[in-house]
Formats: sequence, C-alpha cells, structure tokens
Amino acid sequence: MKLYSLIFIAIILGSSCKEVAPPEPVLPLPSERQLAWHELEFYAFVHFSMNTFSDMEWGFGDEKPSLFNPTELDCRQWAKVCKEAGMKGIIITAKHHDGFCLWPSAYTEHSVKNSPWKDGKGDVVQELADACREYGLKMGIYLSPWDRNHAAYGKPEYLNYFRNQLKELLTNYGDIFEVWFDGANGGTGYYGGANEERKIDNRTYYDWENTWKIVRELQPNAVMFSDGGPDVRWIGTEEGWARPTNWSLLKRDEFAPGIIPDIESLRQGQEDGTHWLPAEVDVSIRPGWFYHPSEDHKVKTLPHLLDIYYNSIGRNSSLLINFPVDTRGLIHEKDVEQIQKLAAAIQADFAENLASGAKAKASNVRGNSNVFSANNVLDGNPDTYWCTDDKVVSAFMDINFKDETEVNRFLIQEDIRLGQRVKKFRLLAKVNDDWVTLANETTIGRKRILRFPNVKTKTLKLSILDSKASPVISNIEVYKAPKVLVEPVFQRNKAGMVNIKAFDNGLTIYYTTDGTVPTVRSTKYTEAFLLPGKANVQAIVVDPGTRKSSEISSVKFDISKSKWKVSGVNQSLEDIEKIVDGDPQTAWTAELTSNNELIIDLGEKVQLKGFTYMPEQARANAGIISHYKFYTSTDGKNWGKPLSEGEFSNIRNSPILQTKTFDVTAAMFIKLKSLKAVYADKIGIAEFDVITE
Repeated sequence: MKLYSLIFIAIILGSSCKEVAPPEPVLPLPSERQLAWHELEFYAFVHFSMNTFSDMEWGFGDEKPSLFNPTELDCRQWAKVCKEAGMKGIIITAKHHDGFCLWPSAYTEHSVKNSPWKDGKGDVVQELADACREYGLKMGIYLSPWDRNHAAYGKPEYLNYFRNQLKELLTNYGDIFEVWFDGANGGTGYYGGANEERKIDNRTYYDWENTWKIVRELQPNAVMFSDGGPDVRWIGTEEGWARPTNWSLLKRDEFAPGIIPDIESLRQGQEDGTHWLPAEVDVSIRPGWFYHPSEDHKVKTLPHLLDIYYNSIGRNSSLLINFPVDTRGLIHEKDVEQIQKLAAAIQADFAENLASGAKAKASNVRGNSNVFSANNVLDGNPDTYWCTDDKVVSAFMDINFKDETEVNRFLIQEDIRLGQRVKKFRLLAKVNDDWVTLANETTIGRKRILRFPNVKTKTLKLSILDSKASPVISNIEVYKAPKVLVEPVFQRNKAGMVNIKAFDNGLTIYYTTDGTVPTVRSTKYTEAFLLPGKANVQAIVVDPGTRKSSEISSVKFDISKSKWKVSGVNQSLEDIEKIVDGDPQTAWTAELTSNNELIIDLGEKVQLKGFTYMPEQARANAGIISHYKFYTSTDGKNWGKPLSEGEFSNIRNSPILQTKTFDVTAAMFIKLKSLKAVYADKIGIAEFDVITE
C-alpha cells in the first residue's frame, strides 16, 4: 500500500481543493511484478527444438541429439522481427516434453552439447539472451515439467533434476521476465528406454510451492505462468481469444499445472476470485507450435491476426504469439510477412488519439474534487483517474469533442492498482440529437478496446452500469482506425450461390464474372448471387471514404455442383456432402479400406479433362490421400481403365489443392479410389471438383 499512498498524497498536496481521500482498494490486487508484466502486453513465443527436425509436435523422447542441426540459426533475426513487430519480449522453449535441452545442461547428455550444431559447443539460450539484450527485449523461459526422455521421470529423484535445470536457466542468462510451466504432464514416453506410460499427481508431484520458491529467490521480478498461475493464468484455449467478460481474478488454490476443475473459470476469470491472476492468450501464427513444412500455406492472415489482437489485448489479456522457427533456425519469411502486416495495421489503428483535445464531464466526481476529475481520463497520466463517491457504483461520463468527429475505436482502462471493479458498462454516441448504443459490455480491467462501425458524433457517453465499488477509470482514448483493405474471399455452395466477403465493415465490393479487371464501375456486390456455370470471378474491396481499394481477388469456378449426387463403396457416408459444399474448412473423413471408392453422379454428361482434390485442412492433417486411381463413366456401370492414377506428390508436406489433368473424355459419373493415405488408416476430402473443357 506504500506505493498507492505516495501517489495519492502527492496528488492531493498538489491540488488547491480540499483533501479528499482516495477510494479503498478492492481486493485482490496485483503485485509489483504483475504490474510490470501487464505493461509488456505483447510478446513472442519461440518453439524451436528437436520437434523442429523430427516434424512432430510432441517428441517421444527417444530422438537422437544428432538430429538437431540448424544450418543458419540466428537469434538476432528472431529479436529483430519481434522488436519491429512491437513485441516487448521472447519466451524460448528451452526444454519441451521430449527432454532435449537447448542449452548445454550439466545434468543430461540429451542436449545441444551432443549435437552436430557448432560441434556441440553451441547454446541457443545464451544466443537468445544476447540478442534480447541487443534489441532491448525481455527474455522468458519455457521449461517443461514433463520429460519423456529422462529415466527417472515419475519418480521422486526426477524432481532434483528438474529443479537443477531450473536453477541453471535462472542463474546463467540474466534477467528473466516470465517462467512458463506447461500443464501437459505424464503419459507415454521413452524414459531412458523403458518405453512405457507413467502417471503422476500433477498437484503434488512437483511440490510446486517449493519449486516456485526457486524462481522467487533467483528471479524475484519474474512472473510464473501455468494453468493456475501463481502469477499468470492460461486463458483456457490456444485459438487466440479471451472471453468478452474477463476478470483478472481466480480462486488460485483450486488450480495447478494440468489441474483445471472448470475451464470456463480460466476463460473468463472469477468475479469472486481470491488472487490477482490475469490471463495470457497464447496462440501460434500457424496451426502448429513447431515448424512443419506442410503448414507454410497456413500462416494466419492479417484479418485473423487482427481479430486475435483485439480479442486478447483488447479484452484485458496479454498476447503471446508463437513463431515456429524452421530447420534453418530462422523465423520463416511467410511468418515475418504476416507479423509485419499486423504491426503496420496496429500502428495505423492507433495513430491519432482523437480524445486528446476533448473535454469530459461526469455525473458524479468523488468529493467534487479536481483530484478525481473526469478530465483525468484524458490527460495521458496513468497516476490520475476519475472516481465517484463511495457506494456510487453506477455513473456516466460524456466525452465532448470540439467538432463532429468520426470514430470507430474506444479504449478504456481501469487503475488496476486499486483492483478490478467494473462489472457492466455501455458506450453510446449522440447522432442527430439521438443516443445510439455502440456497445454493451461487462468487464474492463487493465485495458478494453471496442471496435464498432464508423460513427460521426460530437459526444460519446460512457455509462458505468454496475461496479463492485466506486469505478476508477484512469484512461480513455478514441480512434478512427482505417479500414482493413485485404482481398475479398469467395465461396460458392453446392447450389451455385456465390458469396463474397470483405473483412471490415463499411466497405464496398465490386466484381466481374467474365475475367475482366473489376473497378468501381463494375457490378456492386449486395447479396449472394447464382452462378450455375463456369466463370472467372474477380473482385476488389473499396473504402468509400478514401476511395482506396484492395488487391484483386480472383477465382475460377467450373460447373455448378447443384445436380451432383455423392455416394461411396465400403465407407462411411456421414458428412459426405461436405466434399461439395464449397467450404474448404469442412471435410469428410473415413477409414481407409481395401476397396474404398468415392462415386459422384454429375447429373449431366460433361466433357471432362481433369479434377481437383483439396485434402482435409484441419490442424492434425489426418485425412490426406497420397495414392489414388480416378475413373469416369457415362452410365455408372462401365468404368474402364483409370484416366489418372499415381501419387499426389509431396502432399504430406504441402497439403494444398491438388490438380490432375488428362485427355478430354465424356463423363456423367466419376470415381476416386483411394489406395494409400499419408497417415495409413484415414482418408479425407475437404473439397472435390472437376475441370471441364
């Protein structure tokens, strides 16, 4: 409480008004280390280890150190990419579940010291520590409690090994801002050659209280992450979002790494939580955490990354974006391209605070004192705030602009040094003398960012509808973010209806269906339209306000699938219509059999010259056909010899759209016979189409 008292005394003594006591804190409160962590807000994960070279997500533990051999490892490249993206730190997977150590640990031979990289004299952790210092970044450590390599895992003596490695990492590499303890613990593994399953009691095996003490003693400013803290909690998903309701509070003693009694409590916190335990949103820029060549085409798009940003940092969380460093030892150029796009978009969204010249007026001010004036929320000083009288838990504030102003972003912060208070609030704008509701929300916390369609107004109204105690609002910012002009996305369903989508609202789409370049004089898209035949559709997105346009998006549609009937031999027909629904994110999967045939009645005779196959696009990539035979028929009975057969080359590493062509032939029925699958026993099809003359 000394910090709060000094701040409040200084404010009060500097005021000409009568002394008014600040509000009492609402417990629980963040610690100093947690407050420092909150300020970082955006930082990077780097998953790089044995799995990078074995093309796995979770190694078994029996991999040989000789497999680890990056050809161009450059931690300075990692740091440069992160710094330019606006990130404040990097957390490295020093040891993942397979037990391989990225530093030359004195306690195991399963480390870089026995790899060919730098003749066994390298230290990835040291190189990253040096790079972080050079670029002014914080460094964090991920140390997996689970070790599928170590012979003693699951036995009492393993705990000494784990703690010794923790001490190495916290002693030899400078300041550490976060220590990451994964909740995955216990299961099958190599375990020094035992090749068995070992189970542990997640709550007691690691003696967490005494293990945490090591971190407190060696790195007192570091926060610790796990499912339930003790300092930072998991958000309960790896998809990149927090709940709209997000309390930085949790009943911490009910949780432990791998112990989650209620996943919803992690996702939205607990209003009656006993400890300050804020959320960290961890998400990978690709589907997987480690690098896989097969995911080079699956790097998250700018629209996806922007949604992640606003649904994490914009919802009272910190954001931890993972880069799966590749076998060269570099952040892949496609990942770099997308994170740079995100950084540029964030910078553009928050380029000018339109509230900096505004005036604020509140319905209630604590003690009518200037110390707690409504204008404090606009002064840019984190040590001042607007507060109401005790027991006044609902109040409103008007933000008055000098002139009519167009806005679409609203940023608000509580002074969390006094606890998280607001339970429900509303944002309104005065438009043509009427109040228009822009948002109805719940919690605020350290930072909340609202997105809404552009609105022109001279007055915004923040209405606090309910609060644990007198609301304490430290900062409000208002912005007009530019529209995100990325190429529109097409989808044609089985009936032949074409839908075109822009990422942002308030944009106009223009399109053509004859392959000509679209302009603002082309057809304006207003609703889905029927396109039963072949066509080359091209479209652009235009911002009516700036007249700027996106790059052209183009797709070539073949004949409509409206007449198609799908059937199969010796396989499940459940969800089989998904292969012709026009959505590559849905898929039909089935077990691979010796007589596995997919048959499609096209409904009419066509001149066929090829087909396309999109394998299942789910993260696991379980449904991928590798070898096939393709037949055609005019009557569905006589198939003859296959018109195309063989292998979908390199489909395991590149599971993208596959195209096969052949001499033109008349066909009314087609048949795809699956001979082999990448993962032995499972085939899958996200989309199947034909190529006609």
